[in-house]
Amino acid sequence: MTDAKGRQLAGAPGSAERLEALGINLPTLASPVNAYVDAVLDDGLLYLSGKGPRRADGTRRAGKVGGDVTLEEAREDARITGVNLLAAIAGAVGSLEKVERVVKVLGLVNAVPDFGEHPKVIDAFSELMLEVFDEKGRHARSAIGVGSLPNGMTVEIEMIVRVRQ
Repeated sequence: MTDAKGRQLAGAPGSAERLEALGINLPTLASPVNAYVDAVLDDGLLYLSGKGPRRADGTRRAGKVGGDVTLEEAREDARITGVNLLAAIAGAVGSLEKVERVVKVLGLVNAVPDFGEHPKVIDAFSELMLEVFDEKGRHARSAIGVGSLPNGMTVEIEMIVRVRQ
């Protein structure tokens, strides 16, 4: 639990305990191979590059949501993407306990043209942020459909997080 200013209350579980209770182990992420980095910290804001739903075994689902990928499969992919972004945060600042607030999220859904439930897909990511960070995980968000994503992945999400330095 947190107080009105988002500070951890004594005895309340932190994000590490919440991850453990959810049965989530953060994966080790591969380093980017191109001319970008996973995260940039600037004046207390951590800008995270887009991540997709790569599973711990290196596999990921490909396809079009609303076509060969169901809404529920896409929601699962959005949650996996959230776990990957949590790993990127931990890798960038050393601990999820340094997160003061999830500020902004952009969710991209690789969907067929007539699919209109993009927010429902990205809701799975947003729900994970609330499960892990409590009210500090509540964020501003955009959820949009796109014609394609790298390697045909179903979902890509980027985020901005305020961290304690």
